[in-house]
Amino acid sequence: MDQLTQKLKSLSKLSEDSLNAIFEITQLVTFKKGDVVQEIGKTCKNLYFINQGCLRIFYLKDGTDITESFEFENSFVARGESLLTMKPSNKGIEAVENSEILQINTPKLFELFEKNLQIERAFHRIIEQSYIQQINRLESLQFHTAEERYKQLFEEKSEAILRIPLKFIASYLGITQVSLSRIRAQFK
Repeated sequence: MDQLTQKLKSLSKLSEDSLNAIFEITQLVTFKKGDVVQEIGKTCKNLYFINQGCLRIFYLKDGTDITESFEFENSFVARGESLLTMKPSNKGIEAVENSEILQINTPKLFELFEKNLQIERAFHRIIEQSYIQQINRLESLQFHTAEERYKQLFEEKSEAILRIPLKFIASYLGITQVSLSRIRAQFK
């Protein structure tokens, strides 16, 4: 819980009582590489914090597996649209490698929001950061070439290049593996 504590404290001032209330609704879970953390078509009822490992958000389009995002240690992951609307998500979450995750029960978390403004503020900042990430991702796809997106991925998440299968990187960039190989050759 140390990593989660540090992350939460970096977002907002939280008392020990507030942290303990969060820990009471948090469970440590592990996933093996390739395990589905949340299935497509299911309602998201948890917020995940990655202690160790890597998760990806993905969806299927015309039978093709598309990677939307990667998240690594000290990151929160959820299907936000499902979490907030309580409707099934068109996207899933998968462990890209063996992962140790802290799973926060969101119905109970939302109950804490009603009782504890500190907790609500901290998680409001998490939602803000997630929203900004989504906007940046969308704008990257709209305004940048595949080469520019690869360079940005390499600069921001160089561990992705080493830890994630090339097929996931290619789909994240919106290109084929052949195109990715050509782009990678330019950066060597």
